[in-house]
Amino acid sequence: MSLPEEDLTCPICCDIFTDPVLLSCSHSFCRSCLKRCWETGLRVCPVCRKKASKASPPTNLALRNVCEALLQARGNSALAEEKMNCILHGEKLKLFCLVDKQPICVVCQSSKLHKSHDCSPIEEAVLDCKDELALSLKNLQDKVDSLKRIHKTSTGVFKYIKSQALETQKLIKSHFEEIHQALYQEESDRIAAVKKEEEEKIAGMKDKIKELSAEVLSFTETISVIQEQLKEDDITLLKNFKDIQDREKSTAFGSDNMSGLLIDVTKHLCNLKFKVLEKMLEHIDYTPVILDPNTAHPCLILSDKLTSLHYSKQHSCCPDNPERFHMSAEVVGMAALGSGSHHWVVETGSNQDWLLGVASSSVSRDCEISARPENGFWTLCFRDGEFRAMTSPPTTLTVTTAPTQVKVQLDYNKGVVSFFDPADDTLIFAFTHMFTETLLPYFYTQSSHPLRIMPEKVLVTMLRQ
Repeated sequence: MSLPEEDLTCPICCDIFTDPVLLSCSHSFCRSCLKRCWETGLRVCPVCRKKASKASPPTNLALRNVCEALLQARGNSALAEEKMNCILHGEKLKLFCLVDKQPICVVCQSSKLHKSHDCSPIEEAVLDCKDELALSLKNLQDKVDSLKRIHKTSTGVFKYIKSQALETQKLIKSHFEEIHQALYQEESDRIAAVKKEEEEKIAGMKDKIKELSAEVLSFTETISVIQEQLKEDDITLLKNFKDIQDREKSTAFGSDNMSGLLIDVTKHLCNLKFKVLEKMLEHIDYTPVILDPNTAHPCLILSDKLTSLHYSKQHSCCPDNPERFHMSAEVVGMAALGSGSHHWVVETGSNQDWLLGVASSSVSRDCEISARPENGFWTLCFRDGEFRAMTSPPTTLTVTTAPTQVKVQLDYNKGVVSFFDPADDTLIFAFTHMFTETLLPYFYTQSSHPLRIMPEKVLVTMLRQ
């Protein structure tokens, strides 16, 4: 129960008690007021004149607490009253300016600052503002919830990045081991070829030396015979002259041609690196389209070389990143196609459920939509034994023989997407459209049989200036 204000008033200063003290006669006064009274006279109660028993009376704690509460309530009330009034005109704030988004008084409304502005009563504005703030609060709470979900999955993404990096490094090492092995084999073959030629040339040189030695011996013997005959008497010389002469003529002189005996260094070293590269290209494939694993639906399994895909009911453990197709078994290629002409061949084999073509880079990946031109897809479909061009509505196609490979050809500048049977280059279907954004190679399947992007042979050409 609250006390009347007069019960909280000091009898000396007639104001609310400040640090009240209690005398033995039960009267209370402000400490400072009582001190001034006692300084001018006797130490008695200013009300009943009873002599005070103590020079320093105790504080009236209960009364002080009540007085402080009253003063605080007065201050709050005055502050609240001040907040409800216009700081410029002192009038009560009754309107809300919808342009400047601030409360105003009726004088403000008539002023130049707000005269042409739409206003509403404070009561209505409060309800409208509360509704807007409630909506903002909900949006912020949704964002917080979304951030919490992202934060919760960030640990999984972190682990996936680590495993992704390790797997990628492992595959890089595997590819380079294949290249190293091919290079080591080529090196071994070429060194063996040099050694073989060395053996052949040395064997030939040995035969040549043996032949020369025999010839030297034959000539030496003939020389000895002639020298002996020159020592004989004239008649003996003349008698043996014809035989000696025939022997000299019969001593054949071998060839002194020494060409071709050395190692053909040029044959082994001429453009060695280029020749090795050229030979390796015979065994190295180039795939014009590489699949982007970060876009693949979790049901799609991609090969290590990222050139084939097939469907699996067992979902792979991959993060729910924005680039990934979440609703359908789809994946796109890495390269963005924004100009020029491009083509790639896909081996469909025994796969009975697929879509191939191109898609706009901005197609939605978190909802299921039809793969048609109005949605940013230009595709050929094979399902239930029928070929369909995914126009609007789909166009059923008749083919003489179902191809096991399909060539997708894009001429971006002309705005044409064509599908061919690469066996005889027969046109299956062609879309025409004026493209306005980059395109990506597009693949879809719900079959366990793979779709495989076919490799192409690489030709090395030399530019002569």
